[in-house]
Amino acid sequence: MQPSDPPIPPAPAPLRPERAPPPVSGATPAEPLPGADPALRRRALLGAASALALGACAAQRGRPGAPAVAPASGAEAGARRAERLADLRDDGPALPGIDAQDRSARRARLARALAERGLDAYLCEPGPTMTYLAGVSWGRSERLFALVVTADGGAFWIVPAFEETKARHGIDGTAAAPGPGGDVVTWREDEYAFRPLCDALRARGVKRLAIDPGFRFGFVDRIAQAARADAGFGALAEHGAIVSGADVLVRLRGCKEPKELALLRRANELTKRALERIAHELRPGQRGADVGALVATAHERLGFSGSWCLPLVGAAAALPHGDAGATPLADGEVLLVDCGGAWRGYQSDVTRTWVPFGAPSADVERAWRDVRDAQRAAFDAIRPGVPCRAVDAAARAAIAARGWPGGFGVFTHRLGHGIGLEGHEDPYFDGGSQVELESGMTLSNEPGIYLPGRFGVRIEDVIVVTRDGADVFGAWQSGLRSPAGA
Repeated sequence: MQPSDPPIPPAPAPLRPERAPPPVSGATPAEPLPGADPALRRRALLGAASALALGACAAQRGRPGAPAVAPASGAEAGARRAERLADLRDDGPALPGIDAQDRSARRARLARALAERGLDAYLCEPGPTMTYLAGVSWGRSERLFALVVTADGGAFWIVPAFEETKARHGIDGTAAAPGPGGDVVTWREDEYAFRPLCDALRARGVKRLAIDPGFRFGFVDRIAQAARADAGFGALAEHGAIVSGADVLVRLRGCKEPKELALLRRANELTKRALERIAHELRPGQRGADVGALVATAHERLGFSGSWCLPLVGAAAALPHGDAGATPLADGEVLLVDCGGAWRGYQSDVTRTWVPFGAPSADVERAWRDVRDAQRAAFDAIRPGVPCRAVDAAARAAIAARGWPGGFGVFTHRLGHGIGLEGHEDPYFDGGSQVELESGMTLSNEPGIYLPGRFGVRIEDVIVVTRDGADVFGAWQSGLRSPAGA
């Protein structure tokens, strides 16, 4: 340890979570195996890192001392990766997708939830909630396109008049692929959307309106202005008549249906397979960009879209969302890979930290072991009725019990986030969350220890809350020498 290095606190006796495998006293050598909200900022950051990985990987890099090789073109390098990973495929059983009947049941559940809360309607723009409720995709612009679900089980759409024909294709669907249906309320360019929307709400007796959290504030403000300007529609202009639908959304989308759970499980299991497989292709001298390109190819082979990867080598891993950088893989160097993608619309998010070559230092071994045990301590705290903040606290307590600085001293971020149609969605494992866990909720469990200028360790798995505890999608990482599970 250099004099300027952050001090490593002495290690106390091992902590043994009740439902975790016995703590590992050290890494066992083995053969390497195969803007707006913070979530959007993180997604943009990870997307940029993935783009960097894909763009920077064209130059061939061999073992140190190997003769120089002329850089391959991007297409050539991609073809070589695809050839090396040609054996990788999804050979699991077919899974049923989400269909019109599922979405109709979701709208019915939303209607009941609104009625229980004394709300008359729920308003959402194109995005994950509209996809969840109706399966309709539409680009956002300055022209309002929206779905309203009412507490009596009805639904209607607000659509630019000149886009009505196009919109009806998705709304009405076909005999083979029926859409959600519903009345279509149009608005002309010289009148804007807000008066026709308010007229439609008034005609349906809407006095209290819940707004999807992803709905743009500028539109909400214009709706309120239109309501205030209408002498016959004072109800919606009153204080408290337009409210956040965040609580409704957590209960609606937070608890996953059986089909969703199967899709999420497969997405995360396949991402773990991708990491295990690309570990076979790692060589000393490769950079984070090379690792990211391998992950992208593996994801493509497994049927993912929107693959992203944050591959951090050595000291770069000490920044939870650092840059891929130019540090090469070498003996004893830590590799942290945080990656995921969309598989049939549902997201994966997995992080593994391992030392691909040579022996890890004692400090790296200790940090990895303590992060692993903190992850299992958090897992043991999960069950219905437990507040999300208590699970975050369990992980921090486990790290502090091992002699590390408590609070946010070395574990600098929240424990985890909900996951489903979005990579980050409610609820969250953080110290401020009042949300109580319910069976069917899916979240990431990702503690970490970060030592600036030296290295970082994070292990992440997606879990589901069950009736009496929790389950993990895929295998836990079994050791520091490989991303593979037991």
